[in-house]
Amino acid sequence: MSRPLYRGVSGVRTPEHNHDSWESHNKDKLDKEDLDKKGSSNHSSLPLKSPLKLLFSDNSHSKFGTNENGYSSDPLIGTARSRHKLVLHLLKCSLVFLVILALAGSFLWTVSISTTSRGQIYHGYRRLQEKLVSDLLDIGELSSAPSKMKELEFCSPELENYVPCYNISDNMGLGNSDGDQLDRQCGPELRQNCLILSPTNYKIPLRWPTGRDVIWVANVKITAQEVLSSGSLTKRMMMLDEEQISFRSASLMFDGVEDYSHQIAEMIGLRNESNFIQAGVRTILDIGCGYGSFGAHLFQSQLLTMCVADYEPSGSQVQLTLERGLPAMIASITSKQLPFPSLSFDMLHCARCGIDWDQKDGLLLIEADRLLKPDGYFVWTSPLVNARNKDNQERWKVIHDFTENLCWEMLSQQDETVVWKKTSKRNCYSSRKNGSPPPLCGRGYDVESPYYRDLKNCIAGTHSSRWISIDKRATWPSRDNLNKEELAIHGLQSDEIMEDNESWRTTVQNYWSLLSPLIFSDHPKRPGEEDPPPPYNMLRNILDMNAHFGGFNSALLRAGKSVWVMNVIPISGPNYLPLIHDRGYVGVLHDWCEAFPTYPRTYDLVHADGLLSLETSQQRRCTMFDMFIEIDRILRPEGWVIIRDTIPIVESARALIARLKWDARVVEIESDSHQRLLICQKPFFKRQAN
Repeated sequence: MSRPLYRGVSGVRTPEHNHDSWESHNKDKLDKEDLDKKGSSNHSSLPLKSPLKLLFSDNSHSKFGTNENGYSSDPLIGTARSRHKLVLHLLKCSLVFLVILALAGSFLWTVSISTTSRGQIYHGYRRLQEKLVSDLLDIGELSSAPSKMKELEFCSPELENYVPCYNISDNMGLGNSDGDQLDRQCGPELRQNCLILSPTNYKIPLRWPTGRDVIWVANVKITAQEVLSSGSLTKRMMMLDEEQISFRSASLMFDGVEDYSHQIAEMIGLRNESNFIQAGVRTILDIGCGYGSFGAHLFQSQLLTMCVADYEPSGSQVQLTLERGLPAMIASITSKQLPFPSLSFDMLHCARCGIDWDQKDGLLLIEADRLLKPDGYFVWTSPLVNARNKDNQERWKVIHDFTENLCWEMLSQQDETVVWKKTSKRNCYSSRKNGSPPPLCGRGYDVESPYYRDLKNCIAGTHSSRWISIDKRATWPSRDNLNKEELAIHGLQSDEIMEDNESWRTTVQNYWSLLSPLIFSDHPKRPGEEDPPPPYNMLRNILDMNAHFGGFNSALLRAGKSVWVMNVIPISGPNYLPLIHDRGYVGVLHDWCEAFPTYPRTYDLVHADGLLSLETSQQRRCTMFDMFIEIDRILRPEGWVIIRDTIPIVESARALIARLKWDARVVEIESDSHQRLLICQKPFFKRQAN
């Protein structure tokens, strides 16, 4: 477990107490305890409930009072009493005069106060207001779920790989079948209010790129038997020993993935896979990706491949792919739309992915068409393509005919692989024979915010202003800078994006200057790792919980960080997810009152900019603490959390985070006096061996 975060960082002010005064603090504490003991012996029956009671308390103990020796005063004193009255009268007059003089001076000072001074006073008043709001938020959170916080414990061993919302047995009990039992079913009753421990033999993953090809067996729920029972291609791509799984996709000794990707490029009409970028391909959706080797190979060509696969209780494709530092998420395409906007990907890939595209009256192919950009490619590898028996040939004919109705052009077929190209011409749909199905969706059909909706039996996106051929879009990395016309589609101006990019450039520099000394002082080098040029390889999988325009993702890549970012757009905020996909990144819509579709321990860094303010400003069915428990679930041991929000929110979050046993500190943002950073690190807790 890493050491507490008490190190300073140059250029950053930390409004914390001085930890070097620990000894003096303990001395004051001992003095206070001595005073408390003395006070308790003399006044144990008189607790002090309010400082106002002490200020305005009546000191008289009898009708006439007592002197310092305890004797009663004589009520029949004549001349002396008159003199006392005169003195008291003069004192009262003097007090009134001083009050009048003070009020007059205060009035003159107020009149002469400068604009700058007024701003300082207002700023002080603003800080008092924020402190009050922070206190109220703390009270609200603590009062809304006190039992959750008090009863928070470590989860049982069977929940080490638990993913909320995916309970196959419960779904089958509801009558779901034919693949629907894999569907996502979320509800507040499914939330687990406990902290998930790491497996007994869990080890911190190797840094990228070593971790792409070598992972620890104990970190994923897969056995040697499951590896041996997998397909022949999978077995050839993996080597399993007692502690590690090695992938040979990048090895010169194994060229299966390289030959396969080279074949696809030739079928499209390209020289090799390195020319995908020139053909307009940047983002690829890999459905049923196996263990991510296709995306791992294409990463060196600057192609971003998002793996989606069904939830699997063991031997998960998604879990293993994320462990390798590659983009992946749990998603089923059986009955619901995926949480991506329409026209999002340049290529869809399905190699023995287990999807029966001929089933459900073509609904699955319609969903694939929805996700594909105009002139995008659909690559399918299956024994059905080269079938010999009559039944499989009939199934292949159904798929072939239906793709024609979708206005897909079949470019090539080789062995078991076929490549289609989606049309970019809208008039193709009106020229179909006899109005062939499926019909076009209406103009009012919202295709930008599909959050696990039922599959729709109509072709979407044809009315969208984002209907732009990938051939006419800028190639990567120029695609990151959308032109004026493309930005206007999203209601933005060029100067807005430029300002956002510059802001995130500075922010990322600050993040790295803060994290680098902390990470590399704790873990300068682990066994089997190369010496990374700091801070290049210290993080790989990043989750941005409130991605806005995708500026954080863009700034990381511009700074040369070898990372990938899952950009998440909360359904409670403005939807800029289509913009993020148009810029050449990947992301999803998500409701943060529900579990994120991933396995435990899959992200190195979780980033939340303004998310807590967004969520707490609405009437939500979950608390801030519920979101923190979910972050803890998906964060790797020794992983990092950066919360960037208003001062009251950050202070409230810090009070709640203490329950999670995270190491945390607040960092002041120099350029913004109303915001703070909360930097947290998750400790390395793992289950002890029996």
